[in-house]
Amino acid sequence: MKRILLLPFFFIAFVKMANADVALPKLFTDHVVLQRDVAVPVWGWASPGETVSVGITGQSHKTKAGKDGKWQLRLQPHAAGGPFEMTVQGKNSIVLKDVLFGDVWLCGGQSNMQWTLDMMHHKELDTARTNNPNIRMFTVAIDLDYLPKKDVKGGHWELATVGSIGHFSAVSYFFGRYLQESLGVPIGLISSNLGATSIETWMSAGALKQFPQFKEVLDVDLASGKNFEQLNADLTAYRKKWDGDFYFKNDPGIAQNWQDPATDISDWKTMEIPNLWEDAGLPDYDGSVWFRKEFDLPEDFKNDTFNIALNQLDDYDIAWVNGVKIGESFGSRNWRNYFFPASILKPKGNVLVVRIFDIGGKGGMYSNAFWGNAILNGTWRYKPGVKIDAKHFPRPTVPNGSFFTHPGLLYNGSIAPLQPFAMKGAIWYQGESNVERAEEYSKLLPGMISDWRQHWGQGDFPFLVVQLANHHPEPGQPGESNWAALRESQMAALHLPNTAIAAAIDIGEADDIHPKNKLDVGIRLGLAARKVAYGENIVHSGPVFQSMEKAGDRIRLRFRELGGGLVSKDKYGFLRGFAIAGADQKFHWALAYIEGESVVVFSPEVMQPMAVRYAWADNPGQLDLYNAEGLPALPFRTDDWRISTAGKVFLLEEHGF
Repeated sequence: MKRILLLPFFFIAFVKMANADVALPKLFTDHVVLQRDVAVPVWGWASPGETVSVGITGQSHKTKAGKDGKWQLRLQPHAAGGPFEMTVQGKNSIVLKDVLFGDVWLCGGQSNMQWTLDMMHHKELDTARTNNPNIRMFTVAIDLDYLPKKDVKGGHWELATVGSIGHFSAVSYFFGRYLQESLGVPIGLISSNLGATSIETWMSAGALKQFPQFKEVLDVDLASGKNFEQLNADLTAYRKKWDGDFYFKNDPGIAQNWQDPATDISDWKTMEIPNLWEDAGLPDYDGSVWFRKEFDLPEDFKNDTFNIALNQLDDYDIAWVNGVKIGESFGSRNWRNYFFPASILKPKGNVLVVRIFDIGGKGGMYSNAFWGNAILNGTWRYKPGVKIDAKHFPRPTVPNGSFFTHPGLLYNGSIAPLQPFAMKGAIWYQGESNVERAEEYSKLLPGMISDWRQHWGQGDFPFLVVQLANHHPEPGQPGESNWAALRESQMAALHLPNTAIAAAIDIGEADDIHPKNKLDVGIRLGLAARKVAYGENIVHSGPVFQSMEKAGDRIRLRFRELGGGLVSKDKYGFLRGFAIAGADQKFHWALAYIEGESVVVFSPEVMQPMAVRYAWADNPGQLDLYNAEGLPALPFRTDDWRISTAGKVFLLEEHGF
């Protein structure tokens, strides 16, 4: 019977595929930049067996779509230039206008890469410089999934103009502008990044499988072999019987319409949110609890839509505003952002009701207050609905993962669909979310780089990493630093070919994790690109520690990447940021000075020194050691003693699993 019922579905799907128009991924739009001087992959979808041709600049190529409807071919290498038109012909025709050949760079990471020029309150005064048609920008609409997606959720190519650059990644834009002006070729920038994300969210299942700490979560995610779309379709079918028999059964809130603003709440209790209700007056309770809160509109609110961010709930929820359903979600790790028409709102006294259903363990609106907002945080009224026996409650398999911490999801939704789009290389600014597990990062970052390169099939394409900027208050005494440990782990990328580090240790801000100076970050990445990607004989890095030797009560340090030589920015020639220790492993602030091509470090408190650390702090404060080209020395340590993040790895229970 099941086979008979499934036949119409497959027949309809086959008919749709058999009559499909030729289509391209969202990366291929007007104004696209194609990578110069390489055989450029072009791919898409059509009816199975359909002949597809692609033509540009006098060259024409043909192929046939496979049984799955996918086709792919390669253009012959082409020098930088344009604009051109590219025609894709099948049963229908697609014409891409204003196509350039140039260099394409992928820009990944977390918030310091995502941070836009508008967020910096940047005002570009040189409009002639800004309106540059040879800089093109594509912002990926971030998405996530258990399996690699075929296409990105959204995005389109834009020309750099005074009006368009404001909502684009600032680091990416400054990097691209520097390269375009230095090289004189078109530059395409693909921005795929998201604030507060950990590196494991950007790694494929294949890369993660190398690390045993991710095995349990991967086993769960991949068990069904289904993606989010398939699981949601399964849930829709499952709910036709499950809702009445289990999810809504015996719930007085459903029967009595507690979502109605007129509901009598005189016997409802209060709870501070965010919270887990087992910690706030409802011990050992599984089932539904109804929450209610009133809110007013901001005085200057004029938009057509309104957003209520409930963030993460445990486990399921339905939300209503003024009696109108605005959203519904399943899964304890998914983020709730409900957008709905503002027409249902009134200036004062809007009533938000949320039914939360817990299927075991702790329940409630639990997201850290850091992620909260004026509506979510604070005092709510609540009343239990129906209590269940969690051991015998059937649970559908649902998509369930955080954008920010869930391994693999952002790779599948926001990186895999970009492959195999030809590009010159990648820039990466991330690590703040991994500082508590900094030692682990020394393996994860090289693992991710190698895996991306393998999936793109372009060999060891250049990969440039921004080292974490200085942040937090300066320490009074030398000590442990997770941020310093993460910077050290970022240096592990240099063991791979065609990699470079752009230092930011001197341009951060103590009280702002998003330093405003993104211009110098972009320029330093540009210098690294000119060296690594373009083979120019330039100084692209500040001094990098190379070796040490003991000489009585002093230690002499030698460096590479000296450029025109070591210099001190201090007018007296002193060097701040150094600490020294003996066999007791206790560090003391040190005196240091430049002597030729080396730095000498000592302290009256350490007569038999064993190790030196430089800029080993979240925020080491003012630093003086640079090369003559004005690039700062990179933080380092000479010891291999156990540090604060040693042995710390990803743990399921620490990430809401």
